[in-house]
Amino acid sequence: MVNGNPVTKEDVLQAVTENDVKFIRTQFTDTLGMIKSWAIPAEDLEGAFENGVMFDGSSIEGFTRIEESDMVLMPDPTTFRLLPWRPKEGAVARIIGDVYRPNGKPFEGDPRYVLKQAVAKAEEMGFTMNTGPELEFFLFELDEKGHPTTNLTDKGGYFDFAPLDKAQDVRRAIDFALEDMGFKIEASHHEVAPSQHEINFRFGDVLNTCDNIVTFKYVVKSIAYHMGYYATFMPKPLYGVNGSGMHSNQSLMKDGKNAFYDPETPDQLSTTAKQYIAGLLKHVRDFAAITNSTVNSYKRLVPGYEAPIYCTWSASNRSSLIRIPSSRGIGTRVELRSPDPACNPYLAFAAMLLAGLDGIKNELEAPASTDVNIFKLTEEDRKVRGIDSLPADLKEAIDCMSGSSFVKEAMGEHVFENYLTAVNAQWDDYKAQVSQWEIDTYLSIL
Repeated sequence: MVNGNPVTKEDVLQAVTENDVKFIRTQFTDTLGMIKSWAIPAEDLEGAFENGVMFDGSSIEGFTRIEESDMVLMPDPTTFRLLPWRPKEGAVARIIGDVYRPNGKPFEGDPRYVLKQAVAKAEEMGFTMNTGPELEFFLFELDEKGHPTTNLTDKGGYFDFAPLDKAQDVRRAIDFALEDMGFKIEASHHEVAPSQHEINFRFGDVLNTCDNIVTFKYVVKSIAYHMGYYATFMPKPLYGVNGSGMHSNQSLMKDGKNAFYDPETPDQLSTTAKQYIAGLLKHVRDFAAITNSTVNSYKRLVPGYEAPIYCTWSASNRSSLIRIPSSRGIGTRVELRSPDPACNPYLAFAAMLLAGLDGIKNELEAPASTDVNIFKLTEEDRKVRGIDSLPADLKEAIDCMSGSSFVKEAMGEHVFENYLTAVNAQWDDYKAQVSQWEIDTYLSIL
């Protein structure tokens, strides 16, 4: 056990017995980050640790064809957690697994495997990655049939408290559930938009953090629904207010020290940090389809709602795509502000890590820090300063990704091709739709 959480198979089996666990929900994500889960009886868990759990990979987005569909999920004992909102008698637990082929080899299409490969490349260079994501979400009302709506649950704003933040009891219940599952909550508050919330948990190594993001979304949705609300991580569910982001704080450790910190430089950022920033800026347009994976993602990335769209960095400017928070020493970190919580975290952080490592490996030079409000610059000013922008929509992001040898190598050919197929299908379906805006604008005049 570490901090009360199981680490080994024996720890898990003991916890199952001591807590009267009857069912275990096995979990993994498909290519686009959707959680896939099914329950196995507790008495089958020991066998699952030894032989895995068979499933049909051809039914999973981006996995395999029908003629090679057999897949095996191998549970990771370090991810075992009790579900605290379920009854204690006949308890239910959750465990995340790694996907393998029947021949015992890791499945190259498993997003968790893609991240593990990126982590291995960082370790070859002497680095480990710590991350601290900040996930925002909306809480809406359910209708009389239990279906989600976009009806507001409050009219609160940033840091508001009751009575404006009427959903604070839901957020408190989520906080308690997360803490019961081993999370260290650092902040929990109402966000800028009405019915919008943010819960931040303590940073950690990138693989465990991505497991925690998957768990976080599962817990938030489950607790909200049990309390009569609908939680959504849709990036932009409401017109005219801020959307939901997943600001992604990241740092590299080397020899037990923060590799981004250098007390001898004017801004106390190391050469490694600047090269990492340069790598992110070089590739951020190419991996935007991964960090911002839906048509709706690009409704958030527009001027006027605090979301970054221009490819710059700054230690003081929140309008920049990359911000360097003021903390120094062990807390020195780079914050990429464009990702949103709809993304697959394993693929998103693999792309960010490998982009930063590319900057370090090739000794890329970061441009000068942009310390003015970029939204107030004219298009000509931005052109003179060489400031590029993120893709304007999913189609542009797909085009950037499809032509990127970096993203293809980072994701591996299997994920690269299947991911592009999935997002292209999403775009093709979207562009064929007739929106209410088009009806309202054109029907009466054309």
